[in-house]
Amino acid sequence: MSTASPSMKLGAAMAARRTPEQLKARRQLMWRELLTSLWAPLCGVGLAFIPYVTLIEMAPGTASWAQPLIKGFGLLMVLAFVGLLVWRNASRKESLLRTLRHEAHELISEDERILARLGAKVSPAVAERITEQALRVESASVAANAELLRTETQALEKLTQEHLGAYRKQSVWDFLGGFGKALLIAVIIRTVLIEPYRIPSGSMLPTLQIGDQVFVNKFIYGVRIPYTNFVPFRIVREPMRGDVIVFNNPVDESKDFIKRVIGIPGDTVEIVDGVVRINGEPQPRTLVTPDYVVHNQDDLTGRWFDQEEVLYRETLGEVVHSSLQHPMRLPGREHEGPYTVPANSVFVMGDNRDNSADSRYNLGGPGGAEVAYVPYGHIKGKAMVVWLSLGWGGLLGNLFGGTGLRVDRFFEPVR
Repeated sequence: MSTASPSMKLGAAMAARRTPEQLKARRQLMWRELLTSLWAPLCGVGLAFIPYVTLIEMAPGTASWAQPLIKGFGLLMVLAFVGLLVWRNASRKESLLRTLRHEAHELISEDERILARLGAKVSPAVAERITEQALRVESASVAANAELLRTETQALEKLTQEHLGAYRKQSVWDFLGGFGKALLIAVIIRTVLIEPYRIPSGSMLPTLQIGDQVFVNKFIYGVRIPYTNFVPFRIVREPMRGDVIVFNNPVDESKDFIKRVIGIPGDTVEIVDGVVRINGEPQPRTLVTPDYVVHNQDDLTGRWFDQEEVLYRETLGEVVHSSLQHPMRLPGREHEGPYTVPANSVFVMGDNRDNSADSRYNLGGPGGAEVAYVPYGHIKGKAMVVWLSLGWGGLLGNLFGGTGLRVDRFFEPVR
């Protein structure tokens, strides 16, 4: 059996003393804790989500079978989460053990940090006593003996306070270091990888419902430098016709919008009787139904109301999507354009064509009859998939004025 020394980390000293049986029991406990953690179902969904999004982005046709699979898996994980939550709170023994194990783990981790920082300032005898007591705490944890675990943890706490008490107070730098790391990770994820976005209005109906929560691919068009509208280089490709993008409104930079790219640099866009023409070519569309009902929401009162529209299937480039149009053409909208898209910009419209503040109407800014293009630097990313939806007709909607959990929208690809 090796003797602990100040130069040896506490974790390494404990590992050197474990028997094969103790090591096996510890690993079993570790896996049990991981699989019964409330994070386990969430991590399972996250791990499945990455290949799912990659698959439907690279091969959109696979969504027809991939979406039901991941939706079923996601609902299974929701049930697992609820089941774990009920079990963890219903079992007093399990709840107590988890609390005690957490306290023990935090204490051992604290001892390891202090011993590593102090090094030779701690005598070998003190390091030895702390190592021995930490092993007793670990054995009690593995044995699932709550009373013994509490006793051994209290003994380690007393030993720690006696010999390391002067060094236990966390410095401001320690706190800022931990907080800074967490903040840096969050900023990197939101800046480089993905960012959530909530659909606030009906301008993208029926493709995106009010209350849909979508994940936005932040790197496909290039990474914007935080708090600027500058993209130093492209990573995958430039925006294409048919892409649904989230962008910082160049007319009012306090707002983010989500619209569909209709025209790319050099395109001339016109809308004639509701039909999109690009460079003089009408974009194919077919009538689906003349009396399609969507559920919209009043911005002021929050009340839901039915809106009857004409539903079409439209093709833009390689993207086939749905669009809505009023049954009667509104005055002044029989012919809109032509609009010629400048370099490094896109022309965008909402799929709810007659209820959208888009490029045709100055993106909702003053002087609504003016055209407004979206510069590349303002584009935050491409909408990929609906990961959550709280909208009309969802579960428990009768309790919340019609707004409920839309299970049918889970993992819906944004097309």
